Parts: sequence; structure tokens; C-alpha cells
Amino acid sequence: MAQDKDPLAVAGESLKGFFDMQAESLRGMMAGGAPDSAIPPGIEPGDMAEWAATAAQLQQLWLDFATHQAKAAAEKAATGTNMLDPAQWLVMSQAMLGQMPKGMFEASARLAQDQVKLWSGVMQSFAAGASGGKTAEAPEAAALPKSDRRFADPAWREHPAFLLLHQTYLMLADYFRNAVKSMDGLDRPKRQQLEFAVTALAEAMSPDNFLALNPVVLKRTMETKGANLVRGMQHLVNDLKRGQLTHTDPNAFRLGENLAASPGKVVHETPLYQLIQYSPSTGEVLEVPLVIFPPWINRFYILDLTPKKSFIKWAVDQGITVFVVSWKSADETMADVVWDDYIRAQIEAIEHVRARLDVPAVHTIGYCVAGTTLAATLAVLARRGAADKVKSATFFTAQVDFEKSGDLKHFIDEGQLEMIGQLSPQGYLDGRYLAATFNALRGRDLIWNYVVNNYLLGEDYPAFDLLHWNGDVTNLPSKWHNAYLRDLYRDNKLVVPDALEADGTPIDLTKVATPSFVQAGREDHIAPAESVWRITKHFTGPVEFLLAGSGHIAGVVNPPAAGKYQYWVGDSHAPSLKDFVAGATEHPGSWWPHWLKWLHKQSDARVPAEGKRVPGGKGDRVIEDAPGRYVKTR
Repeated sequence: MAQDKDPLAVAGESLKGFFDMQAESLRGMMAGGAPDSAIPPGIEPGDMAEWAATAAQLQQLWLDFATHQAKAAAEKAATGTNMLDPAQWLVMSQAMLGQMPKGMFEASARLAQDQVKLWSGVMQSFAAGASGGKTAEAPEAAALPKSDRRFADPAWREHPAFLLLHQTYLMLADYFRNAVKSMDGLDRPKRQQLEFAVTALAEAMSPDNFLALNPVVLKRTMETKGANLVRGMQHLVNDLKRGQLTHTDPNAFRLGENLAASPGKVVHETPLYQLIQYSPSTGEVLEVPLVIFPPWINRFYILDLTPKKSFIKWAVDQGITVFVVSWKSADETMADVVWDDYIRAQIEAIEHVRARLDVPAVHTIGYCVAGTTLAATLAVLARRGAADKVKSATFFTAQVDFEKSGDLKHFIDEGQLEMIGQLSPQGYLDGRYLAATFNALRGRDLIWNYVVNNYLLGEDYPAFDLLHWNGDVTNLPSKWHNAYLRDLYRDNKLVVPDALEADGTPIDLTKVATPSFVQAGREDHIAPAESVWRITKHFTGPVEFLLAGSGHIAGVVNPPAAGKYQYWVGDSHAPSLKDFVAGATEHPGSWWPHWLKWLHKQSDARVPAEGKRVPGGKGDRVIEDAPGRYVKTR
């Protein structure tokens, strides 16, 4: 039975079956089994048969090679011996594919009809306007049945074999996705899992990913006499050595010089984090300091990229005393670190800043998972009667209610959790696995695009600060990571009062009355806006919700000087995100100034920027210059 086979083999065999049926249909058409109108004017039937045969051979090569590569990559990744392979996502989706109902990949009469129409239409498009012996012209992309930016280069349309190949691929990919959407008897999570798995499979099988099937690569190979392949092999070997896909020039950026270069000092250190205080750039500063908790899944300097993009520098220039936590990348010494430790760390950092500057309260920011943790921290402080130590809380793309938590939910079934446990024998999860996971969420842009450009075309890597940060991975304590996925993502316990506790204190988000500012990204695929919105339904204090243009990173890191994107503000007490959007007002540009106005409303008192407001000044003992050692630890 098909369900008893390796799901990847089933998928490959099924795709092969579709192509066999398609080729048979075309052969019948060429042999006269189709109406005369099926043969485009100006094209000899004999020529069309040759083109069809060439396309069929290319398709067979594509299927055989892709299926072999996929299975080999899955076997290597399953044993934890290959963290790099761009097909890493296949391991993650294998369990999902294995649960596909029988008949998912069986051919239908309707598909066969669609294939014949598509192939006939492509050939007619290719020959449109050709008559009287004139050479047929390649059709414009807009004139084809289907368009996709992966096949935008004219080379995909200049020869019928490649044109038919990529058009057929696009049709099949659509068919598989639509088949999942139309299947009966699936609950919403299972349908989403299958949609993700099918999309990932389709992206990996795209003909542009393979040398013999990509006319752009073949043309470059002929032009350079293979030099592109030599450069590509050098890139591949380098990536295999580092065990990670490279996205940007690895030599273009240096921490403390052209990234994470805002001046400051490490003023406190524990085995889990360093606390950085940044040097003021104004004569006066807000009396209430700001403590930023970035996610420990990534390096903190996403908020301190180049000076023009740095949220930290911008905040300092607005007269805010800024502290940032730099989390340590996990190693074997952190095997027993759990969520309680991160909550204690946030409380400790707040206490240290209060004592250092002799202030009763601090402003806080929590980004992504650190925002989720900040919500729990606030609940713990409230239960302990210490809520007044935090003047305000700001949440960047942070979730507390995980019912609608997006594509990451596809990685938390029992099979995936078991595999993750096997990848953490020393008590920590290699950050390269997390990088592969997040890349898989946008596989076309973050995996296959680089396979084509860097391995096949042999292009040089760009110097891009954001991609450099994206590849600067951190390891995670496996106990924390496993509990986080089970308790929060899978079981959604954080929104159940007292279902979880930290440091001996039960967590109840309804106890949080701290004034809060909640930012979400409209196109965020990691923390969907609808999921982030739900914070407003659990906190009992004043909440202002803001929807920013773009996604998980660009929606946050959007400096005013860039003049990009937009944001929406409206009724933060609306019944739903949909209602909020319906009544919201759009504003162009960065949302940072709007947040600053909100912060001033919480407290506008100012003090001179002197004493310990200037880290490393006379009489102030510090540990080292920013950005510190922890951010450089691999």
C-alpha cells in the first residue's frame, strides 16, 4: 500500500506518474489523437514531437535526481550528521507526509485534461504570430498560463522544452496545494501541516534548483566554460565545512566595528547573560531607564545593526538610558537551564538596573520569545506584589496565546519533538538546526534561492547586515526548548491561569496590569499578527496595540530615516484583529516615533546624563566594552 512506503518515495513516484501520464497525453496529441487546432501554426508536428521528447527526458532526469537527493538528505539529517543540506526541511515534513490520506497523490481525469490544455496552450503561445516560415518568437511571461519570479529570465521561454517544463511544474505545484485545500475530513491543524509539507516539497522539486534543468545555469556554464560551477563548488565546500548555508559575505562585518558598534559597557554578568549599558548622547535623559530583552534564539544586535538601522542608537539619541541583555549561546554547562532561569534572569536584570541607577522602576521591551517570557515575568511580579518595579512593558512581535501561532506549529508534533531530542545529546540544541527550521519557513527565499545563485550560478555573496545576523546562530538549552514547544506552542498553557509556574510562583496573565504597548507585523510568518493581538485579551491593564507593515524583522527594525512601510493604530479594545484593522488609521513610515510618544506619556521626568548614567565613568566599575564576549561566543 502507498501509505506503508517512505512518504518521500510515494511523493516522488506520484509525481513521476503525473509526468508519465502527461507525456503520454502529449504523444497522443502529436500522433494525431488531438484536433488539428492543438498543433500551433508555424510549428511542424515532427519538431513538436522532438520538443516533447526532450521535455520528457528533462522531466525524468529532474524527478530521478530530485527524489534521490531528497532521500539522501533525509537519511543524513535524520542521524544528525548533516545540519547543512538545503533539503533539511524534508526531515521535518516527513512525518506530515506520512500521514497524508491514501489517494492524495493519485491522478484524476480532471488533472489529465488540465495538462493537455496547458501544454497545448503553451505551444500555441510560443508560436503565436509565427507564419509563412517565420521563426516563432518566445512568448512574454504575462502571456503564459502561469507566472513565477523564479522563471522570470527569458531563457525559460526561449526553448519549448524549458517553457513546457517550468509551466508543467507550476501547474502540478498548484494542483497539489489545491488538493490539500479541498480534502474532506481534516481538522485545521492537520490541513495546515499538509499544506506546508506539500509547499516545501514542491519548492524543493522546482526545476530551477538543478543544473541540467535550468537554462539560465546552462547558459552561464557555457559562457564561463564552467567557471561558475567551480566557484559554486567552492561555496558548497565552505558551507559543508561550517555546517550551515551561507547567505552573505562572511568577511564583510565585524562585531564592535561595523555591527553592534553603539558605544557602551558591559556592567553586569552572569553565566546566562551580560547586561550592556549604552553611553548617553544627550545632556539629559529620561529618568526611567529602558531594559531590552532580545530573544535568545538570536543575537541581540538585530536591534543594533549598522548605525542607520540601529534601534538602540536611535533610542539613545532620543534621550533614553538603554540597557540590553546579551544572552549566552548555550553549551553543555547550560544543560539544566529551563524557562524559570530566563524569568529569574529578567527579574534580576530589572533589579540590577533599579539599584545601579537608584530608580524605583524601569521600562521594558521583550522581543519575540523574550516578550513571551516578559509577560510571564510581569505575572510573577504581580503575584509577588512587586508589579510597580516595571513602569511599562513593550512587546515586539511576541505571543502569549499560541492557538494561532503560525507555521512553527508544523514542527511540534510528537515525531518532530522526538527528533529534536535526538539532536541534543549534550543538553543543548545546535543553533544550525534552528537556522534550518526558520529558513524552511521561507524555503524559496532562504534556501533554494541561494542554492541557485551561489552553488549553480557561482555568484559572489552580497554584503548584507541583516543576513549576516540571520546566519549568526545561537545554541539553545534543550530542556528549555523542549518544554517551550510542548507547554506553550503545543498545549497553550500560558493563557490558562496557574497552569504554569516559575521559580515557585504560579503564572496568571490576567494579573498583569502594567501599561503595555504591543507591536505586531502584518506579514509576520513567525508570530502572526492575529496571534500577537491576543495579548490584548489576557492582560487587564491599559494596552495599546499597533500593527506595523512587513514582518518579524523588518516590521520591527524600521528606522524613521528609511521612510519605509507604514503602521496602523486604532481601537486596541476591538473585539478582534479584523475589527481593529477595519477601524484603524494608516500612517506612513516608521512606528518608532509613535512608540516614543507613548513612552513619554508613561513618564516624562528627566535627569542629567551624569554619574552612573554614563557607564565606565569615574568610579564606575565595568566589565568590558560593548558588545561584550557573549555575543561573540560560538
